[in-house]
Amino acid sequence: MATQYDVIVVGTGPGGYVAAIRASQLGLKTAVVEKESLGGICLNWGCIPTKALLKSAQVFEYIQHAQDYGINVTGATADFTAVVKRSREVAGGMSKGVSFLMRKNKIDTLMGFGKLAGGNKVEVTDDKGVKTVYEGKHIILATGGRSRELPNLPIDDKYIIGYRKAMALETQPKSMIIVGSGAIGVEFAYFYNTMGTKVTIVEYLPRIVPVEDEEVSKQLEKSYKKAGIDIMTNASVEKVEVVDGVCKATVKTATGVVTLAADIVLSAVGVQTNLEGLGLDEVGVKHDKGKVLVDDFYATNFPGVYAIGDIVKGPSLAHVASAEGIICVEKIAGQHVEPLNYGNIPGCTYTQPEIASVGMTEAQAKEAGYEIKVGKFPFSASGKASAAGAKDGFVKVIFDAKYGEWLGAHMIGANVTEMIAEVVVARKLETTGHEIIKSVHPHPTMSEAIMEAAAAAYGEVIHL
Repeated sequence: MATQYDVIVVGTGPGGYVAAIRASQLGLKTAVVEKESLGGICLNWGCIPTKALLKSAQVFEYIQHAQDYGINVTGATADFTAVVKRSREVAGGMSKGVSFLMRKNKIDTLMGFGKLAGGNKVEVTDDKGVKTVYEGKHIILATGGRSRELPNLPIDDKYIIGYRKAMALETQPKSMIIVGSGAIGVEFAYFYNTMGTKVTIVEYLPRIVPVEDEEVSKQLEKSYKKAGIDIMTNASVEKVEVVDGVCKATVKTATGVVTLAADIVLSAVGVQTNLEGLGLDEVGVKHDKGKVLVDDFYATNFPGVYAIGDIVKGPSLAHVASAEGIICVEKIAGQHVEPLNYGNIPGCTYTQPEIASVGMTEAQAKEAGYEIKVGKFPFSASGKASAAGAKDGFVKVIFDAKYGEWLGAHMIGANVTEMIAEVVVARKLETTGHEIIKSVHPHPTMSEAIMEAAAAAYGEVIHL
């Protein structure tokens, strides 16, 4: 007889392992299925190791500009191999942490590739090809995604690489072309440029980080160009040929076709979902355009089967997957839960300067028909930013002029990824601009720029 569980979670990324822990907390007998490493892409090849790389780059950047702070440092060099090694060690530690959490919460870990086997069964194939069937009253699919490949830019992991290879190259390239300027593209652009690689970003759309507010895009482009990164917008890589070990990229621009040469081309054009081999069609689980179709609580059309994270509609973000997993499991357990508000999801990009945003951009608010009040406070007017030597960027806030609803906030600058949560909580609590203005913020801090920006929206700003 197959081993029986209340909940089986397929995939242990930030959606899967969080869902499993919450299920166990609620008294449900739980197992997770993982084909590679506990923690999924986020902990092993995404969120965490990339931040380790970026921190090393930031430290190196500080050392290079130590004289700006009255400190003399000579002879500092970056050991690329050691930087990559540290990143991998950080990822390994986090994966071991998830393993500890599985044991602590009495969750069984089933190593292998999991697929739906009909009814309430999951078939797990281990690395030796041995298949074992497990029964679960509730099966949650949380299989995540991987680098999306363009037909004209096939990844060979030698000359044309994806994000996974980009964080574990054996040697540092002298030059790199990055195709795409979303979060992955611009984060790697900062890392490699700071480490000494000549970086060129090629973006198909009119501006980099195109999902962000237009003013944020302009500021990042300004900061990147000042740092020596070449940026081509309204441009597309048509093909890449390798000649004598050099990548020759044919780039179509608004003014004609140009050829760029580089050691490496990094394809950072987004993520595609891992749906292959899950048995969706065999059991009749509906999906469309690479996404599993679910209701507000992540149930599919097939009784007892659910899906969360990158494989369902919504932003492909670790914290979104975690929230979805908790909601899904609490609904299974019979608790009263509310659907996730996808309009109040923060997005963070860990470049230098950092980017953080939530809610509508100014353009989106206008398109939605709102009469708006917009406030902006530059970090050049911030005492803390000046003291830190990090004056690039600003905080921009958008309010509905009629009722004071906080429609959106967009930040670019040092440590803004640590500041955006204030706005997320305030919007959840339906806080108005006036309430933010009257909430005393500590001085000197970067976060008081949020209060100053709100004051600017209502004509009450003090320090501008």
